[in-house]
Amino acid sequence: MKGPLRIVQVGMGFWGRDWARMVIPEIDDVELVACVDSDAQALALLQKQMGISSGRCFSSLQAALDAFGADAVLNTTTLSGHAPVTRAALEAGLHVLVEKPFAETLECAQELVELAAARGVTLMVSQNYRFFPAVRTAARLVHEGSLGELYEVSVDFRRNDPAPPNPKRRHHTHDTQPLLIDMSIHHFDLLRLVLGRAPLAISCRAWNPPWSGYLGPPVGVASMLFEGDLEVSYRGSWISAGPETAWAGEWRMEFEQGHLFWTSRGEDNRLEDRVMWRPRRGRARGITLSTMPHIDRAGSLAEFAASLRANREPETSGRDNLGTIALMSAAVESAARREWVQVSQQGSQVAI
Repeated sequence: MKGPLRIVQVGMGFWGRDWARMVIPEIDDVELVACVDSDAQALALLQKQMGISSGRCFSSLQAALDAFGADAVLNTTTLSGHAPVTRAALEAGLHVLVEKPFAETLECAQELVELAAARGVTLMVSQNYRFFPAVRTAARLVHEGSLGELYEVSVDFRRNDPAPPNPKRRHHTHDTQPLLIDMSIHHFDLLRLVLGRAPLAISCRAWNPPWSGYLGPPVGVASMLFEGDLEVSYRGSWISAGPETAWAGEWRMEFEQGHLFWTSRGEDNRLEDRVMWRPRRGRARGITLSTMPHIDRAGSLAEFAASLRANREPETSGRDNLGTIALMSAAVESAARREWVQVSQQGSQVAI
Protein backbone atom coordinates (compact mmCIF):
# COMPACT_ATOMS: atom_id res chain seq x y z
CA MET A 1 0.00 0.00 0.00
CA LYS A 2 1.08 3.53 -0.76
CA GLY A 3 -0.68 6.04 1.44
CA PRO A 4 -3.36 5.31 4.06
CA LEU A 5 -5.17 2.00 4.35
CA ARG A 6 -8.43 2.60 2.46
CA ILE A 7 -11.37 0.97 4.23
CA VAL A 8 -14.99 0.36 3.27
CA GLN A 9 -17.04 -0.13 6.43
CA VAL A 10 -20.10 -2.40 6.27
CA GLY A 11 -22.67 -2.18 9.07
CA MET A 12 -23.57 1.34 10.19
CA GLY A 13 -25.91 0.63 13.08
CA PHE A 14 -25.25 2.10 16.52
CA TRP A 15 -22.02 0.14 17.03
CA GLY A 16 -20.84 0.69 13.48
CA ARG A 17 -21.42 4.45 13.69
CA ASP A 18 -19.45 4.45 16.94
CA TRP A 19 -16.55 2.76 15.10
CA ALA A 20 -16.71 5.42 12.39
CA ARG A 21 -16.98 8.34 14.82
CA MET A 22 -14.65 7.28 17.67
CA VAL A 23 -12.25 4.57 16.47
CA ILE A 24 -11.22 5.08 12.86
CA PRO A 25 -10.19 8.76 13.31
CA GLU A 26 -7.72 7.71 16.04
CA ILE A 27 -5.58 5.74 13.56
CA ASP A 28 -3.84 8.15 11.20
CA ASP A 29 -2.85 5.32 8.85
CA VAL A 30 -6.48 4.47 8.03
CA GLU A 31 -8.95 6.27 5.74
CA LEU A 32 -12.68 5.54 5.67
CA VAL A 33 -13.62 5.84 2.00
CA ALA A 34 -17.19 4.49 1.96
CA CYS A 35 -19.95 3.24 4.27
CA VAL A 36 -22.45 0.47 3.59
CA ASP A 37 -25.74 -0.49 5.21
CA SER A 38 -28.98 -1.93 3.83
CA ASP A 39 -30.91 0.31 6.27
CA ALA A 40 -31.37 3.78 4.79
CA GLN A 41 -32.16 5.20 8.23
CA ALA A 42 -28.79 4.06 9.59
CA LEU A 43 -27.02 5.81 6.71
CA ALA A 44 -29.10 8.96 7.26
CA LEU A 45 -28.08 9.03 10.93
CA LEU A 46 -24.46 8.56 9.90
CA GLN A 47 -24.65 11.51 7.53
CA LYS A 48 -26.29 13.66 10.19
CA GLN A 49 -23.95 12.72 13.03
CA MET A 50 -20.66 12.75 11.11
CA GLY A 51 -21.28 14.86 8.05
CA ILE A 52 -20.38 12.03 5.67
CA SER A 53 -21.73 12.83 2.23
CA SER A 54 -24.48 10.76 0.66
CA GLY A 55 -22.09 10.04 -2.21
CA ARG A 56 -19.99 7.91 0.15
CA CYS A 57 -22.95 5.91 1.48
CA PHE A 58 -24.20 2.77 -0.23
CA SER A 59 -26.79 0.04 0.27
CA SER A 60 -24.45 -2.76 -0.90
CA LEU A 61 -20.77 -3.60 -0.68
CA GLN A 62 -20.51 -4.12 -4.43
CA ALA A 63 -21.89 -0.64 -5.12
CA ALA A 64 -19.30 0.88 -2.77
CA LEU A 65 -16.48 -1.07 -4.42
CA ASP A 66 -17.67 -0.04 -7.87
CA ALA A 67 -17.44 3.62 -6.80
CA PHE A 68 -14.28 3.62 -4.68
CA GLY A 69 -10.97 1.82 -4.66
CA ALA A 70 -10.36 0.06 -1.35
CA ASP A 71 -7.77 -2.12 0.35
CA ALA A 72 -9.91 -3.61 3.09
CA VAL A 73 -13.36 -4.05 4.58
CA LEU A 74 -14.27 -3.34 8.20
CA ASN A 75 -17.22 -5.62 9.01
CA THR A 76 -19.29 -4.20 11.88
CA THR A 77 -22.58 -5.85 10.99
CA THR A 78 -24.59 -7.92 13.46
CA LEU A 79 -23.61 -11.58 13.93
CA SER A 80 -25.78 -12.86 11.09
CA GLY A 81 -23.91 -10.59 8.68
CA HIS A 82 -20.38 -11.48 9.79
CA ALA A 83 -19.89 -14.54 7.60
CA PRO A 84 -21.66 -13.43 4.37
CA VAL A 85 -20.11 -9.95 4.31
CA THR A 86 -16.67 -11.32 5.17
CA ARG A 87 -17.00 -13.97 2.45
CA ALA A 88 -17.98 -11.38 -0.15
CA ALA A 89 -15.07 -9.13 0.79
CA LEU A 90 -12.55 -11.98 0.70
CA GLU A 91 -13.82 -13.15 -2.67
CA ALA A 92 -13.31 -9.60 -3.92
CA GLY A 93 -9.65 -9.86 -2.87
CA LEU A 94 -9.90 -7.47 0.06
CA HIS A 95 -8.41 -7.79 3.53
CA VAL A 96 -11.02 -7.99 6.31
CA LEU A 97 -11.24 -6.87 9.92
CA VAL A 98 -14.44 -8.30 11.41
CA GLU A 99 -16.19 -8.02 14.77
CA LYS A 100 -16.32 -11.11 16.99
CA PRO A 101 -17.46 -13.83 16.79
CA PHE A 102 -16.53 -13.83 13.13
CA ALA A 103 -18.76 -16.84 12.39
CA GLU A 104 -21.60 -18.65 14.13
CA THR A 105 -20.04 -22.11 13.79
CA LEU A 106 -16.51 -23.49 13.82
CA GLU A 107 -17.08 -25.07 10.40
CA CYS A 108 -18.05 -21.73 8.86
CA ALA A 109 -15.10 -20.02 10.53
CA GLN A 110 -12.71 -22.60 9.08
CA GLU A 111 -14.17 -22.05 5.60
CA LEU A 112 -13.53 -18.30 5.86
CA VAL A 113 -9.94 -18.87 7.03
CA GLU A 114 -9.33 -21.20 4.09
CA LEU A 115 -10.88 -18.69 1.67
CA ALA A 116 -8.62 -15.90 2.95
CA ALA A 117 -5.59 -18.13 2.50
CA ALA A 118 -6.65 -19.09 -1.03
CA ARG A 119 -7.11 -15.42 -1.98
CA GLY A 120 -3.83 -14.39 -0.32
CA VAL A 121 -5.47 -11.77 1.89
CA THR A 122 -5.61 -11.11 5.64
CA LEU A 123 -8.59 -12.03 7.81
CA MET A 124 -8.44 -10.56 11.33
CA VAL A 125 -10.96 -10.65 14.17
CA SER A 126 -11.38 -7.61 16.43
CA GLN A 127 -10.82 -9.24 19.83
CA ASN A 128 -10.50 -5.77 21.30
CA TYR A 129 -10.31 -6.79 24.96
CA ARG A 130 -6.75 -7.97 24.31
CA PHE A 131 -5.61 -4.41 23.71
CA PHE A 132 -5.55 -3.15 27.30
CA PRO A 133 -2.64 -2.62 29.72
CA ALA A 134 -3.86 -4.93 32.52
CA VAL A 135 -4.37 -7.79 30.05
CA ARG A 136 -0.85 -7.42 28.66
CA THR A 137 0.62 -7.10 32.16
CA ALA A 138 -1.12 -10.24 33.41
CA ALA A 139 -0.06 -12.19 30.31
CA ARG A 140 3.54 -11.06 30.73
CA LEU A 141 3.62 -12.15 34.39
CA VAL A 142 2.22 -15.57 33.51
CA HIS A 143 4.59 -16.14 30.62
CA GLU A 144 7.68 -14.98 32.55
CA GLY A 145 7.01 -17.64 35.19
CA SER A 146 8.44 -15.47 37.98
CA LEU A 147 5.38 -16.04 40.21
CA GLY A 148 5.80 -19.78 40.30
CA GLU A 149 3.34 -22.42 39.18
CA LEU A 150 -0.13 -21.21 38.17
CA TYR A 151 -2.60 -23.77 39.48
CA GLU A 152 -6.05 -22.11 39.58
CA VAL A 153 -7.92 -19.34 37.77
CA SER A 154 -11.37 -17.86 38.38
CA VAL A 155 -13.15 -15.24 36.29
CA ASP A 156 -16.31 -13.34 37.27
CA PHE A 157 -18.39 -11.09 35.00
CA ARG A 158 -21.47 -9.27 36.35
CA ARG A 159 -23.83 -6.75 34.78
CA ASN A 160 -27.24 -5.67 36.05
CA ASP A 161 -29.10 -5.41 32.74
CA PRO A 162 -32.47 -7.19 32.76
CA ALA A 163 -34.50 -6.15 29.74
CA PRO A 164 -36.59 -3.00 30.17
CA PRO A 165 -39.92 -2.80 28.32
CA ASN A 166 -38.37 -0.51 25.71
CA PRO A 167 -35.87 -0.41 24.18
CA LYS A 168 -34.30 -3.84 24.26
CA ARG A 169 -30.72 -4.19 23.12
CA ARG A 170 -29.04 -6.78 20.94
CA HIS A 171 -28.18 -9.19 23.74
CA HIS A 172 -31.76 -9.08 25.06
CA THR A 173 -33.13 -10.42 21.79
CA HIS A 174 -30.40 -13.00 21.06
CA ASP A 175 -32.41 -16.23 20.95
CA THR A 176 -29.63 -18.77 21.57
CA GLN A 177 -26.83 -17.86 24.00
CA PRO A 178 -26.57 -14.08 24.59
CA LEU A 179 -24.00 -14.56 27.35
CA LEU A 180 -21.78 -17.26 25.88
CA ILE A 181 -21.78 -16.02 22.28
CA ASP A 182 -22.12 -12.25 22.62
CA MET A 183 -20.11 -11.67 25.81
CA SER A 184 -18.20 -14.68 27.15
CA ILE A 185 -16.31 -15.06 23.89
CA HIS A 186 -14.28 -12.02 25.03
CA HIS A 187 -13.33 -13.79 28.24
CA PHE A 188 -12.63 -17.07 26.44
CA ASP A 189 -10.25 -15.28 24.09
CA LEU A 190 -8.48 -13.58 27.02
CA LEU A 191 -8.01 -16.96 28.68
CA ARG A 192 -6.17 -18.23 25.62
CA LEU A 193 -3.96 -15.13 25.50
CA VAL A 194 -3.16 -14.73 29.20
CA LEU A 195 -2.66 -18.42 29.98
CA GLY A 196 -0.75 -19.18 26.79
CA ARG A 197 -2.32 -22.65 26.77
CA ALA A 198 -4.98 -24.40 24.73
CA PRO A 199 -8.34 -25.33 26.30
CA LEU A 200 -9.03 -29.06 26.33
CA ALA A 201 -12.55 -29.53 27.74
CA ILE A 202 -15.43 -27.57 29.25
CA SER A 203 -18.51 -28.22 31.37
CA CYS A 204 -21.02 -25.39 31.11
CA ARG A 205 -24.52 -24.60 32.39
CA ALA A 206 -26.59 -21.63 31.19
CA TRP A 207 -30.12 -20.67 32.22
CA ASN A 208 -32.77 -17.98 31.89
CA PRO A 209 -34.95 -16.86 34.82
CA PRO A 210 -38.52 -16.19 33.62
CA TRP A 211 -38.37 -12.51 34.71
CA SER A 212 -35.11 -11.67 32.89
CA GLY A 213 -36.62 -10.28 29.69
CA TYR A 214 -34.05 -12.20 27.62
CA LEU A 215 -34.90 -14.63 24.85
CA GLY A 216 -31.79 -16.71 25.55
CA PRO A 217 -29.93 -17.57 28.78
CA PRO A 218 -28.25 -14.49 30.33
CA VAL A 219 -26.52 -16.45 33.13
CA GLY A 220 -23.88 -19.16 32.92
CA VAL A 221 -21.19 -20.99 34.86
CA ALA A 222 -18.41 -23.17 33.50
CA SER A 223 -15.44 -25.29 34.51
CA MET A 224 -12.63 -25.56 31.99
CA LEU A 225 -9.53 -27.70 31.72
CA PHE A 226 -6.49 -26.21 29.97
CA GLU A 227 -3.20 -27.77 28.97
CA GLY A 228 -0.93 -28.52 31.90
CA ASP A 229 -3.83 -29.71 34.07
CA LEU A 230 -4.88 -26.12 34.80
CA GLU A 231 -8.43 -25.66 36.11
CA VAL A 232 -10.43 -22.52 35.32
CA SER A 233 -13.79 -21.57 36.82
CA TYR A 234 -16.01 -19.01 35.09
CA ARG A 235 -19.19 -17.24 36.18
CA GLY A 236 -21.02 -14.74 34.01
CA SER A 237 -24.29 -12.86 34.30
CA TRP A 238 -26.10 -10.11 32.42
CA ILE A 239 -28.63 -9.81 35.26
CA SER A 240 -26.66 -9.84 38.52
CA ALA A 241 -27.70 -7.41 41.26
CA GLY A 242 -24.19 -7.67 42.74
CA PRO A 243 -21.44 -5.08 42.21
CA GLU A 244 -20.85 -4.70 38.49
CA THR A 245 -17.48 -5.73 37.15
CA ALA A 246 -15.49 -4.06 34.41
CA TRP A 247 -16.23 -5.51 30.98
CA ALA A 248 -13.24 -7.87 31.02
CA GLY A 249 -14.43 -9.22 34.37
CA GLU A 250 -12.56 -9.78 37.61
CA TRP A 251 -9.70 -12.28 37.42
CA ARG A 252 -8.20 -14.14 40.37
CA MET A 253 -5.15 -16.25 39.64
CA GLU A 254 -3.53 -18.50 42.24
CA PHE A 255 0.22 -19.02 41.92
CA GLU A 256 2.76 -20.95 43.90
CA GLN A 257 4.04 -17.68 45.38
CA GLY A 258 0.80 -15.76 45.85
CA HIS A 259 -2.42 -14.32 44.41
CA LEU A 260 -2.84 -12.08 41.34
CA PHE A 261 -6.01 -9.99 40.89
CA TRP A 262 -6.69 -7.94 37.80
CA THR A 263 -9.52 -6.25 35.93
CA SER A 264 -9.78 -4.36 32.65
CA ARG A 265 -11.89 -2.32 30.24
CA GLY A 266 -13.97 0.37 31.89
CA GLU A 267 -16.89 2.27 30.41
CA ASP A 268 -16.54 4.30 27.21
CA ASN A 269 -12.79 3.83 26.78
CA ARG A 270 -12.02 5.00 30.32
CA LEU A 271 -8.92 3.19 31.48
CA GLU A 272 -9.88 1.42 34.72
CA ASP A 273 -7.24 -1.30 34.44
CA ARG A 274 -5.41 -2.46 37.55
CA VAL A 275 -3.28 -5.42 38.59
CA MET A 276 -2.69 -6.34 42.25
CA TRP A 277 -0.18 -8.87 43.57
CA ARG A 278 -0.49 -10.38 47.06
CA PRO A 279 2.46 -12.61 48.03
CA ARG A 280 1.94 -15.43 50.51
CA ARG A 281 3.83 -13.37 53.06
CA GLY A 282 3.72 -9.60 52.81
CA ARG A 283 1.41 -6.82 51.72
CA ALA A 284 -0.52 -6.53 48.50
CA ARG A 285 0.89 -4.07 45.97
CA GLY A 286 -0.09 -2.69 42.62
CA ILE A 287 1.84 -3.78 39.53
CA THR A 288 2.99 -1.14 37.05
CA LEU A 289 0.92 -1.56 33.90
CA SER A 290 2.26 -2.05 30.41
CA THR A 291 2.01 1.01 28.17
CA MET A 292 0.04 0.87 24.93
CA PRO A 293 -0.24 3.48 22.15
CA HIS A 294 -3.84 2.48 21.39
CA ILE A 295 -6.39 0.62 23.47
CA ASP A 296 -9.62 -1.27 22.82
CA ARG A 297 -10.96 -1.25 19.24
CA ALA A 298 -8.35 1.31 18.20
CA GLY A 299 -5.75 -1.27 19.26
CA SER A 300 -7.40 -3.83 16.99
CA LEU A 301 -7.49 -1.45 14.04
CA ALA A 302 -3.90 -0.33 14.58
CA GLU A 303 -2.74 -3.99 14.66
CA PHE A 304 -4.70 -4.68 11.47
CA ALA A 305 -3.06 -1.79 9.62
CA ALA A 306 0.41 -2.60 11.01
CA SER A 307 0.17 -6.26 9.99
CA LEU A 308 -0.71 -5.30 6.43
CA ARG A 309 2.17 -2.82 6.25
CA ALA A 310 4.61 -5.45 7.54
CA ASN A 311 3.08 -8.27 5.46
CA ARG A 312 2.69 -10.48 8.55
CA GLU A 313 -0.11 -12.38 10.23
CA PRO A 314 -1.98 -10.19 12.76
CA GLU A 315 -2.18 -11.26 16.38
CA THR A 316 -5.89 -12.08 16.26
CA SER A 317 -5.95 -13.54 12.78
CA GLY A 318 -8.90 -15.65 11.74
CA ARG A 319 -6.62 -18.68 11.82
CA ASP A 320 -5.63 -18.12 15.42
CA ASN A 321 -9.15 -17.11 16.42
CA LEU A 322 -10.40 -20.56 15.45
CA GLY A 323 -9.21 -21.57 18.93
CA THR A 324 -11.53 -19.00 20.52
CA ILE A 325 -14.47 -20.02 18.32
CA ALA A 326 -13.78 -23.65 19.26
CA LEU A 327 -13.98 -22.85 22.98
CA MET A 328 -17.17 -20.80 22.53
CA SER A 329 -18.76 -23.55 20.44
CA ALA A 330 -17.84 -26.20 23.02
CA ALA A 331 -19.40 -24.05 25.77
CA VAL A 332 -22.65 -23.74 23.81
CA GLU A 333 -22.69 -27.48 23.11
CA SER A 334 -21.97 -28.33 26.74
CA ALA A 335 -24.77 -26.03 27.93
CA ALA A 336 -27.19 -27.83 25.59
CA ARG A 337 -26.03 -31.37 26.49
CA ARG A 338 -25.27 -30.62 30.16
CA GLU A 339 -22.09 -32.63 30.11
CA TRP A 340 -18.36 -32.22 29.57
CA VAL A 341 -17.39 -31.48 25.96
CA GLN A 342 -13.94 -31.68 24.43
CA VAL A 343 -12.69 -28.50 22.75
CA SER A 344 -11.63 -28.95 19.14
CA GLN A 345 -7.92 -28.29 18.68
CA GLN A 346 -8.56 -26.80 15.26
CA GLY A 347 -6.72 -23.49 15.25
CA SER A 348 -5.42 -24.16 18.76
CA GLN A 349 -2.31 -22.02 18.29
CA VAL A 350 -2.15 -19.27 20.89
CA ALA A 351 -0.94 -15.80 19.86
CA ILE A 352 1.14 -13.99 22.46
